[in-house]
Amino acid sequence: MTPTIRIQREDFDLAAEIATLSAGRRDIGAVVSFTGLCRDEGGTLAALELEHYPGMAEAEIARVAEQAAARWPLLGLLAIHRYGRVAPGEQIVLVIATSAHRRAAFEAADFMMDYLKTRAPFWKREHLADGTTGGWVEAKEEDDDAARRWE
Repeated sequence: MTPTIRIQREDFDLAAEIATLSAGRRDIGAVVSFTGLCRDEGGTLAALELEHYPGMAEAEIARVAEQAAARWPLLGLLAIHRYGRVAPGEQIVLVIATSAHRRAAFEAADFMMDYLKTRAPFWKREHLADGTTGGWVEAKEEDDDAARRWE
């Protein structure tokens, strides 16, 4: 099983991605997905601008996806992360893990999201509803704490 990693500007379709990942498969017993959305932060946020280093981001996420594939008996793994300007309510990230059994799929998806949230090479800048540009979003301690449980 080779994980699929995509970094893209355009939105994604959850149902289409699940259909592609599971097409023709009769060995899959569990499909777990996580979709992250852009929040409006109580009405103060107009958009997030996501930046990355092309090539480096894909390679780094692929490296961690290979760790997930080695750790759990997965039948498929997909990670999509968007870049560019993303408005509140729009999708930012998608992780789908498939396995014969649910526990492996849940844990692999959780592992991938903890990594994407804390260590993936993306930078987020806030564009505020009042028309100003905010700062770069800092990492949160609770996200780092969640990621440490996989060490």
